[in-house]
Amino acid sequence: MNDRKEAEVRRLLEAPPHPRVPDDLVARAVARGGRRLRHARAVRRAGWLLLTAAGIAFAVWASAAEPWTPPPSGTTPVVEGF
Repeated sequence: MNDRKEAEVRRLLEAPPHPRVPDDLVARAVARGGRRLRHARAVRRAGWLLLTAAGIAFAVWASAAEPWTPPPSGTTPVVEGF
């Protein structure tokens, strides 16, 4: 049993080292991160722009339609004789 463990340890120690990391990996990661940040910023700006446009459209509609006023009552009969 010791021979098997020792053989396994020797195999691990004699194994070739891990593969090399490409030299331009950091530069590519920085570029990709920059693109992701710019994309996220553009999406955030578009969202705020859409929310602002919706708010302005609602304010214009509300000022024109005045939904807070009750509708005129056309069902009440005219009262006569008082």
